[in-house]
Amino acid sequence: MSDFTVNPLVVIGVGSSFAFSSLFYHLYQEKKKELTVLKATPLFKPDQHLLQVLKASPHKRLQYVAVEGQVQADGEPLSSRFVPRILGVVQKIAVEEHWKYWNTLTRTWNSRLMNKKESSNTVPFSLISPGAYMTDLYVRVMEPLEASGCFMERVYHKLKHAEEGLVNLALQGLAGEKPVAMEESEELLRVGSTLTGFGEVVLEGGQVMRLQPPQDGRKYILMQTDYRSFIDRHESSASMWKSLSVVTGLTGASLLAGVIYNLFGKQDDNSN
Repeated sequence: MSDFTVNPLVVIGVGSSFAFSSLFYHLYQEKKKELTVLKATPLFKPDQHLLQVLKASPHKRLQYVAVEGQVQADGEPLSSRFVPRILGVVQKIAVEEHWKYWNTLTRTWNSRLMNKKESSNTVPFSLISPGAYMTDLYVRVMEPLEASGCFMERVYHKLKHAEEGLVNLALQGLAGEKPVAMEESEELLRVGSTLTGFGEVVLEGGQVMRLQPPQDGRKYILMQTDYRSFIDRHESSASMWKSLSVVTGLTGASLLAGVIYNLFGKQDDNSN
């Protein structure tokens, strides 16, 4: 056995495989817990059934439920700044500059982002049942900018490259930095899109239903998708982490088995 030395790269491979397997398994367990909570969350539509449940609930409040509906502006919607005839209820616009600066140590031009500016606009909006454009039953969505989740759609993105003249190039060389491009993007929660919200629903005045951030600290989530697609996405993510955990674990076990065989199997062969 003393004649056999273990390749350090194999040892690193075994350790890395088991480490990644443990990490992926932890992520799988976390996603599984989150999925269990989401599946246990009652799902409602903005309809008469939700209204009756709220009226029968203590304090006219449901602490944590999911509401799926179609986005409708309560008044005048927002218009896209860059794309005609696109309307929304939540708007985010971001502008940032791409610059290059001269690194005197490596004697190369390196990139950096600077002067990033973001602005957000919202108008009051509600969720209605799909197809119900004329209805008195709706769920008003409160404080959407406080919610997590992917509920915005990018409707515009453009990279404007800076013009470079001979004079500008000379000045930039002396200054050690130069502008490269300006990036503009716009995201909207569009009118008519399907939105699923996880949060607290309260009833005010016997008729007005509101979806708002939970008071018990649970996540306030808005997703621009239907409930079933949202759950399917989480299940796919959990399956991915589980598969990665199994694959990396088997890889580590195979490498370890090879090391053990080389340590003890060859020793037995030599003794025979």
